[in-house]
Amino acid sequence: MSSAPRTAKSMLPWIVLGIIILALNLRTPIIAPTAILPAIQDGTGFSAAGLGLLTGLPVLLFALATPLAGKFITGLGAETTVIACLTGVLAGTVLRSVGPPWLVLTGTAVIGLAITLGNIVVPVLIRREVPWEQVSLVTGLYSAMMNVGSMATLIGTGPLAATFGWRWALAAWAVLALIGLGFWMVLIRVRIRRDGDAVRAAQEAIAAGEAEDESSAEVVAPAGKQKWSQAPAAYRGIIALLVITFSGQSIAYYTTTTWLPSYLADKIGLAPAAAGGTASLFQIAAILGAFGVPLLAARSRPWMPVAIVAVLWLSLPVGLLLAPGAYGLWAITGGIAQGGGFTAIFSIIARTAGSDAQTASGSARVQGGGYLAATLAPPFAGWLNTVTGGWTAPVLLILAATLAFTITGLLAARRAGRFPRGGPSGREVLDSDE
Repeated sequence: MSSAPRTAKSMLPWIVLGIIILALNLRTPIIAPTAILPAIQDGTGFSAAGLGLLTGLPVLLFALATPLAGKFITGLGAETTVIACLTGVLAGTVLRSVGPPWLVLTGTAVIGLAITLGNIVVPVLIRREVPWEQVSLVTGLYSAMMNVGSMATLIGTGPLAATFGWRWALAAWAVLALIGLGFWMVLIRVRIRRDGDAVRAAQEAIAAGEAEDESSAEVVAPAGKQKWSQAPAAYRGIIALLVITFSGQSIAYYTTTTWLPSYLADKIGLAPAAAGGTASLFQIAAILGAFGVPLLAARSRPWMPVAIVAVLWLSLPVGLLLAPGAYGLWAITGGIAQGGGFTAIFSIIARTAGSDAQTASGSARVQGGGYLAATLAPPFAGWLNTVTGGWTAPVLLILAATLAFTITGLLAARRAGRFPRGGPSGREVLDSDE
């Protein structure tokens, strides 16, 4: 099956805008509490463990609920999943902002489950709607907008809490979900009407004997729904490699995000504000990586963007071990890598899947493994710091993760480069590589 989009060119910009709005909702709700944790603790009486649940529960649910999200998308479709995601984010944000401590955690769980749906459905939308040669660009835009949303939330939540209180500060971000719901409801309605008109026109043309070309047949033919069990062996092999690749990406990202400020305070002697400011470079630089990978992909072989991202990822732990004084540089290079790595991984999935169902299944497997690693790695790194009394062992953990990203990522990119342009249109070509 070709991965050529079934979207009219006039609709494509609106679908991309819809993906951007959805992306802004996929990190904002879980980042907002991190900016005002002391205020939340004062208002709810949460212990340190309770605060840990508030920030860690969504990521844990990403890992545990991802297989169910893949089945949800396959059974009910991408558009229904988008609406369910945004509705869940809205409901969870409201619940988290109005109730007692147990309801705050319940709302957080609802948000985590809703975002899990969004994490899986975006690669499906990109694979289905976006022309092959623009997949990396739109994936990069999606990744960048998640980082933009995170930065806006970190900047805006504190002042909102100081003015209106922590509950209103968290609730304010529900506006993004409301905007997303309104936009996608209109977009889906327009899309259904246009698709219906196109199908009727094609059927009438065929009946009149005026359309015998393949393009008309594609309009009335149902979308391919090959299941995971029907996926070519080459595609399943790529997904297996990407599970390890994304696990390495997630371990490096979440461990660095959690512990880099503490490392800078203990190892370099930075004040908390300076350490936090330097660590924020790691987040901001991700936007460069998210857009850099598509530019490289358009001008180089498929493995080249992954290789460059891998070098940048490796520079972070190696630099912190050998030249810690240049911590600002390593925060930037690592940040570029984390944005570029996400884009590279999910571009490969979107380009090589043979159907929406295979995209959902492959993405679910990759994200399930990666987010499970993300849940376990930061506490393990903290334990290593406590046991060893220093930061060498945690940094070596990041080094091991980036090495795993490098090896399996390059293997996956090399295999993906053998796929025909636009996706697997011939199973015999793909299976011959295995």
